[in-house]
Amino acid sequence: MVSEYLKQNTAEYHDAAEKLFNSEKIFNKTFTLEDYKKIINTNYLMLLHSEDKIFSNLSDKFSEKLQLDQRKKLPLIEKDLQSLSLENQNASHDLEFSNDYEALGAMYVIEGSTLGGNVIAKQLSKTEGFDKVTFNFFGCYQENTGAMWKNFKEVLDIEVTEENYNEVLSGAKKLYTFLLNVN
Repeated sequence: MVSEYLKQNTAEYHDAAEKLFNSEKIFNKTFTLEDYKKIINTNYLMLLHSEDKIFSNLSDKFSEKLQLDQRKKLPLIEKDLQSLSLENQNASHDLEFSNDYEALGAMYVIEGSTLGGNVIAKQLSKTEGFDKVTFNFFGCYQENTGAMWKNFKEVLDIEVTEENYNEVLSGAKKLYTFLLNVN
């Protein structure tokens, strides 16, 4: 199953992202509003440079099965930027995905950030100094987070055959690399 293949082969990137964002501070309640601004700004830049390219690379078959109209996150994170008094930016990096499979790999990174983001939002909402934070991006699916992740993984696992695993992994690595180096 490609979802397991991706999980295993991107673990080092995932761990590096958690380290970059000081994730351990979220759970010991030492995460600050400045830490949160960094994580939002970095995720914003990731979405700004990738979301439209991912969605436009996916064929209609994937668009429907993945309910892409419900997965747009850029407008949500822009609301978070505004509430945190951070500025919108223009895309300044050339990030491209070659086909459906690379786009799906990149989408794996974004959907995974949403899954983890739901945990982050719940934890930070109980942390001092975060009572006025809106969590539009990290709370985007609300109570449907698990169902949206499950749907995404099922589509991946049904539609991607082993011969395309490396292309999917390539897309995930491209986006992780961008995320880790954008600042």
